[in-house]
Amino acid sequence: MAKRVQLVLNQDIIKLGKSGDLVEVAPGYARNYLIPQKLATHATPGILKQVERRRELERQRQLELKQQAQEQKAALEKVESFTIAKQVGEADAIFGTVTHQEVADVIKQITGLEVDRRGITIPDIGKTGTYEAEIKLFSDVTARVNIQVVPS
Repeated sequence: MAKRVQLVLNQDIIKLGKSGDLVEVAPGYARNYLIPQKLATHATPGILKQVERRRELERQRQLELKQQAQEQKAALEKVESFTIAKQVGEADAIFGTVTHQEVADVIKQITGLEVDRRGITIPDIGKTGTYEAEIKLFSDVTARVNIQVVPS
């Protein structure tokens, strides 16, 4: 069986790895495709040090983002509830629904924090009352806030 070649990827390659990963591939695959297309380079000690330095910088950046998300979570959970006014019909049924964008706008208006609407999970809201929403701030940081729907 042929000897494997160690390479460092310059770009993400499906089914092989992400940029900066150290991979072992067949020599022909490396010689005929990955290296000529500039998708990978040979793994030399200098390149391995650069890759490790980049990984460390990325790890520190992720820690800073997580810390910011923890601070945002504390600020969001400090507010008891966010109030959204909607038009109401019979039996306290609201017209339309409460959207993710409305929740994000109310949060920004009250706390000044910019929250991505795609990270907000709200239950189906059809009547006035208090509901709990989850806001995903980071991969493992989730804040729970109360949303109070009142008649306008």
